[in-house]
Amino acid sequence: MNFDKSFVKKVLYLMEKEARKRKAPVFRKELIIENDPFKIFILAFLSSRTKDETTVKVCKRLFKRVSNFKDILSLSQKEIEKLIYGVGFYRQKAKNLKKTAEIIVKRYSGNLPNQLEELVKLPGVGNKIAKVILAEAYRKPFIAVDVHVHRISNRLGIVKTKTPSETDRVLDKIIPEELKRKYNKIFVAFGQTVCKPKRPLCNECPLKNLCPKIGI
Repeated sequence: MNFDKSFVKKVLYLMEKEARKRKAPVFRKELIIENDPFKIFILAFLSSRTKDETTVKVCKRLFKRVSNFKDILSLSQKEIEKLIYGVGFYRQKAKNLKKTAEIIVKRYSGNLPNQLEELVKLPGVGNKIAKVILAEAYRKPFIAVDVHVHRISNRLGIVKTKTPSETDRVLDKIIPEELKRKYNKIFVAFGQTVCKPKRPLCNECPLKNLCPKIGI
């Protein structure tokens, strides 16, 4: 099968339509970020090893106290821990968040960097988080590859890779730039609701006549 631009666009359209109908948890984040780079950063930063429902709940609590990195810097690590309690590894994240706020306030005048090489230097910010931030906050053509993106891209036959990092490299080469920003969110939403890790809902899937179901 030839996975050209039109195929990818059709897949993304059908997946998003179905995932929104099923109220995928990842879409709840849209309601609280307000296209604010700071809020997008916090959501991405806290979401690692945490369910989206929990991340949204914690962020709503945190955003009642803070609206920028200077606000974060004014809090003690213990105060941050209390505010973000519930997310995975909250103590380590509180420590890294405090350090990150200090770096951004001192080095970048409180403004979140918009370059990949600068973002990945921040404590606790890896390649995946950085690409989410760049795509969401700065509308740059990046695909953040997580387990959902890796799994579904392979099931569809868009890639044939063994690791998320390999998937990252391949997708960056083959996916058209104008489709990269939406790729992560839609694949995550579809993975949360239809193309699940175990027992995917193939009979209910809008892609059932398009998907080769590789590995299922």
